[in-house]
Amino acid sequence: MSEFLFSEDEMAAAPAPAERSSEQEFAGVPRLRTPQRDQVEMHWLPLDELLEPDHPARVVWAAVARLDLSRWLREIRAVEGHVGRDATSPALLVALWVYATLDGVSSARELERLCKHHLAYQWLCGGVSVNYRLLAAFRSEHGERWDALLTQIVATLLAEDLVTMQRVAQDGMKVRAHAGQSSFRSRGKLEQCLEQAREQVEALKQQAEAEDQHAVAEAKRAAQQRTAADRQRRLEEAIRNCDQLQQQREESAKRSGRDVTKSRASITDPEARKMKFPDGGYRPGYNVQLSTDVDSGVIVGVTVTNAGNDLEQLPPMLEQITERYGRPPEEALVDGGFASRTSIEEATAVGVTVYAPLKEEKQQLEAGKDPYAAKAMYRLRSQTAEWVNAIFRNRGMQQMPVRGQAKCQAVAVLYAITHNLLLGRKLRAKAAQSG
Repeated sequence: MSEFLFSEDEMAAAPAPAERSSEQEFAGVPRLRTPQRDQVEMHWLPLDELLEPDHPARVVWAAVARLDLSRWLREIRAVEGHVGRDATSPALLVALWVYATLDGVSSARELERLCKHHLAYQWLCGGVSVNYRLLAAFRSEHGERWDALLTQIVATLLAEDLVTMQRVAQDGMKVRAHAGQSSFRSRGKLEQCLEQAREQVEALKQQAEAEDQHAVAEAKRAAQQRTAADRQRRLEEAIRNCDQLQQQREESAKRSGRDVTKSRASITDPEARKMKFPDGGYRPGYNVQLSTDVDSGVIVGVTVTNAGNDLEQLPPMLEQITERYGRPPEEALVDGGFASRTSIEEATAVGVTVYAPLKEEKQQLEAGKDPYAAKAMYRLRSQTAEWVNAIFRNRGMQQMPVRGQAKCQAVAVLYAITHNLLLGRKLRAKAAQSG
């Protein structure tokens, strides 16, 4: 057998390959390796290795892991050795809401979506499924536990000497309510709407008794009944708030000698009030009061009120701080909206020195007093209180995602907890370096 496939004569007769010019060498469509991001691939990696070691989600989880969540754990009925579905970890739900607040997410539905499709939220969940109903209820229906958690965080920082609470700065922040301008009605209109709501509730009850109890139809009727009953409850609450507001206006008119204007209440959020915002416009809103430790920047007190001004907000905040930590601050820095004679007298009575904008400078100078002695001290107010307000705004506190003063209080406390957890970590790191 020949060593070659073709004979030497056949190989000699074959034409030589033509040489390609530089122009011909790049002719045609080039073949490239391009990214294919829609191709499904298997990654044999644990979820923990997919997230960066210094990712903020890890920071949040580490901070939440330090907290005592026994108030939530004590009420869980699913225990070892007994039947029942496992409960969702309170630490997970707290961490999800803290990270969502840090991320500017306030919607429970959006948080549910992120837990399915965003790596950081998936890492926090660790395979545990959550839905928006569970998330919304955990945030809104556990206000006293959120409040106790804020106290726990600040008390721990006080015990570590990272917060002194020697001097606090208080300020109010107007936040838009989850209600429209057109939702406000006078008392007469509210009574008409309430009568219609009661008739609707009664009609749905009679309809449910008369029709066959088909599973799908029954679920639909139950949803309609809940909606109608909730509307009736909100209208009844709106009438109560309307009467209360009308009484306050009548008392104020007697003192000032002005005419009494008719009060109106919202059928969407009865506890919201129309108030003046910094841009000069009037909208339904709440007044979020924050008291911040000047030295550390830690928020030590939170109150959500529907008062349109700050004139009477200092004494309740000092009382709240005393109840939380067993003592009031030594000094309180407030702006001119807080500086009423009654408020200052009440603060002084509990041993708190109040610093407010200068008033009657000429009279004080003539009396031989120095009105500028506390001016340098007062400058600390804006760099503390307004800094915290800006952080809240940047994290999405433009409009309340919930309705009702109690639920809005829980949201505001959650913002404060998020702020304090991250700031507490920085304070501990700084103390470790200096020590």
